[in-house]
Amino acid sequence: MTDTPLKLSVVIPVYNEQATVQELIRRVVAAPLPGGMTREIVCVNDHSTDATAARLDELPALFPGVPFQILHKPANQGKGAALRDGFARATGDVLLVQDADLEYDPADYVRLLQPIVDGRADVVYGSRFVSGDPHRVLYFWHTLGNRVITFLSNMFTNLNLTDVEVCYKAFRRNVLARIAPLKCDRFGFEVEVTAKVAKLRPPVRIFEVGIAYYGRSYEEGKKITWRDGVKAILAIVRFRFSD
Repeated sequence: MTDTPLKLSVVIPVYNEQATVQELIRRVVAAPLPGGMTREIVCVNDHSTDATAARLDELPALFPGVPFQILHKPANQGKGAALRDGFARATGDVLLVQDADLEYDPADYVRLLQPIVDGRADVVYGSRFVSGDPHRVLYFWHTLGNRVITFLSNMFTNLNLTDVEVCYKAFRRNVLARIAPLKCDRFGFEVEVTAKVAKLRPPVRIFEVGIAYYGRSYEEGKKITWRDGVKAILAIVRFRFSD
């Protein structure tokens, strides 16, 4: 384990999540962390068209003493672009991606971060498919598409991940520095970052841990569609042969 407690930056891209973002932040603040880690919360508002901006601006008053960085983008660019901006602002030793829609539970932070705190991992992915924790039952075709994308990503990267499209990914800061710049503006981020991490030499240590998943239906606000799946497949091929 490290001698000095690590600092965690929770990086949260937010788009039209006025109904969930403050509850999500409450859970992030309440989540236990391993090894005496400290935390900051970096929220990137991707030019929301609802009241998300106002909800974010209320956070410092609602959670006094919690270090926040809140960035409002002047135009909507997508999840990947929002994460790029958030990573650039983050000051932590470890950066963790958190969605704002309550599909993922910050109570899983300990299991995600423990391999890094213990000095055994440089990158940790969550997985919705290797856990005994609760999983909401939703769409067959969405799940099949995820597995196909993961299979193709593994073919091109020679990794054996079970869930490349998962939100929960944690990185040591130096790993993200080695794969910069990230280029995908939207959901292609997931396969881009995986391809670039897999190509690092000397290689980094990648772990995967099971997590809970409370997915939303499209009626409840789920945003990813089959078009994003097609773009992800194209990105897998692109980043296998270029940067």
